[in-house]
Amino acid sequence: MQELLESLHPLERKVLPHLQSTNSLKKLIEKSKLEEVEVLRALQWLENKKIITVQKSTKEIISIDKNGLIYLKKGLPEKRFLEAIKNSPLTLKEIQNKTSLDQNELSISIGSLKKKNAIALKDKVSITEEGKKLKEFPEESFLKSLPRETKNLVKEEINIYNELTSRKELIKTDLVKEVNFLLTSLGKEISKHKLNENLIESLNTKILLSKEWKNKNFRRYDIKTQAPKIYPGKRHFSNQASKYIKRIWLDLGFKEMQGPLIQSSFWNFDVLFTAQDHPVRELQDTFFLDYPNKIDLPDKKLVSKVKEMHENGRLVKSKGWQYSWNPEEAKKLVLRTHTTCLSAKTLSELKTFPAKFFSIGKVFRNETLDWSHLFEFTQTEGIVIDENANLQHLIGYLKEFFSKIGFEEIRVRPGYFPYVEPGIEVDVYHPQRKKWVELGGAGILRPEVVVPLLGKNIPVLAWGLGVDRIIIDYYDIKDLRDLYKNDIKKLRETKIWLK
Repeated sequence: MQELLESLHPLERKVLPHLQSTNSLKKLIEKSKLEEVEVLRALQWLENKKIITVQKSTKEIISIDKNGLIYLKKGLPEKRFLEAIKNSPLTLKEIQNKTSLDQNELSISIGSLKKKNAIALKDKVSITEEGKKLKEFPEESFLKSLPRETKNLVKEEINIYNELTSRKELIKTDLVKEVNFLLTSLGKEISKHKLNENLIESLNTKILLSKEWKNKNFRRYDIKTQAPKIYPGKRHFSNQASKYIKRIWLDLGFKEMQGPLIQSSFWNFDVLFTAQDHPVRELQDTFFLDYPNKIDLPDKKLVSKVKEMHENGRLVKSKGWQYSWNPEEAKKLVLRTHTTCLSAKTLSELKTFPAKFFSIGKVFRNETLDWSHLFEFTQTEGIVIDENANLQHLIGYLKEFFSKIGFEEIRVRPGYFPYVEPGIEVDVYHPQRKKWVELGGAGILRPEVVVPLLGKNIPVLAWGLGVDRIIIDYYDIKDLRDLYKNDIKKLRETKIWLK
């Protein structure tokens, strides 16, 4: 008992003497002369020590809002409307002038009074026999009865409540938290003791120099008491993962590529040998900009080479796509559908090789939003330019990357992508699900892409991997949409990316 008394915090000591005379939080705040947060903190600590039991409840309280107060003084709009036509029918304009009701109040009044069969609408608005009998409006009586708790409303009042809730700032409903507490048998026993408030909480220079500590007791610390959770500031969990992926590529000797989210169709499609009639370039797959909707094409020499590659492929002894290439289509602005457009720009400016580059950033597809598809997601891209590079090297880079992410087994399957040949799809083995999961595409860029950009045909290894799908298992996320929900509780509690 003595140890417990010596461990009481100063806030607990201020609150404890008043607990026998009240069990209301509001009264306890008044008597202790503490702030609400201080009293709540003291009650929590006392509950942890089993000195009190605390009961928390929540009530829905209806109270009058700004316009409700005005209408209690002036009268409800429908009541004033009815008063205006009490002696003779009037036009709506005449009623508005007489009552000073605004257009919204006028419309509400007509709707309310028609429901009550209180008015007749013709060229002029007149009062009915039912209207003449209306002395007290139930809505007005309801306002006068506030504040009220929602659970105590009867059926007729619920209908009035719903109707008034739909009207602007007549009433408001607040969740009010109530805290009640009772002394336990231990608490009652402790209350009998005189509490020593002359205790030292912590040492400081003044106490040490004055030797004041010699004549006082130190408060005993309770190391078993519950401490509040602390949520440190941190990056969004998806950004933590992206930062780690960026570090992987940098450690492997890659340089980062960056560029705008908005690209011309030339860089997003044409330079990558994607035909202008390919379905991926239609509205159902790609986000096109309305304004501005076009941009000038780059260097004429490069544009000419891309045009020739599409029309006949003569530069690399290919047939091309055998159509007339339209520069206006290439000028259209889009939200980039992949980060390969950055690879294309990098290749067009490259002077020396071998070289290795990567990017990580947002891309956009006109997808139907569901648990497994997003219209905005993160992709990591990589290219290796080396005259001696081959498919085995490509698979090696992918294996190294995925092993650092936590996937030890990968496999590749033949896949089709317009700008690579050969093309492969990359799967990783999921150890928990016991199955293979597709996480991206890769391949060696086609000569039709490389030659216009580099001037000669040399191997360029390329891959694009979906970052969101890579990281969801680490965070135990079942729905891709959860990556972008601003749920502060989830963001606080999500574990830090540690690899």
